[in-house]
Amino acid sequence: MVNRSYDDGCAAAHALDLVGERWALLVVRELLFGPKRFTDLRTGLPGASPNVLALRLRELESNGIVSRRRLPPPAATVSVYELTPWGTQLEPVIIALGRWGGRSPSLDPDAPISVDSVMLALKTSFSPDLAEGFDAEVTVRMREDVFDVRVSAGEITIRRGEAGRADAVVTADPATINDIVWNGRPLDDGIDAGDLSITGDRGTVERLVTLFPLPEPASARPAGAASA
Repeated sequence: MVNRSYDDGCAAAHALDLVGERWALLVVRELLFGPKRFTDLRTGLPGASPNVLALRLRELESNGIVSRRRLPPPAATVSVYELTPWGTQLEPVIIALGRWGGRSPSLDPDAPISVDSVMLALKTSFSPDLAEGFDAEVTVRMREDVFDVRVSAGEITIRRGEAGRADAVVTADPATINDIVWNGRPLDDGIDAGDLSITGDRGTVERLVTLFPLPEPASARPAGAASA
């Protein structure tokens, strides 16, 4: 294994030594909502070859960011990867990067997006102001993945698994969720096309999808430059 280092005493440089390699932070992103098998990570990161993904996992494990364990019987031959307590502290870093990257004028709104990316984007773009007075719990199903989305007291929490008392259940694929929440596709259009279904309180879903505004695009002018 090649040992790449900036040889710089800055803590930020050291952090990049640990997670700055290609795909490393995206592996962390895919594990923020819980453990995954190697095959699950491959599904979430289709652009990473198996060899590169295995290398990133070994590096993250050796650096104390990711750990690996075997599942109990009857799946004892299957390993899962999960973040260590220190690794989970990267969540606000990734959310901050998402907020910063979301302002890029060159961000492609039609690029493929993984299940976990969609759920993390909800946390990243959530607006407490728009959620004032809204209290709801929604189950979101995307492929084999199920998430509990709870909004209460101006805060959002998302965890993998069924909602305890879902006001509504939304079933769709990641691209449809992305199009409806951020690309302006109407709910009715998704339902009529068979790309999305809602059971329970539809009004809850209609309000929920309005709580995630797109950020203002960044200016291309240098900082401090006067406007024309």
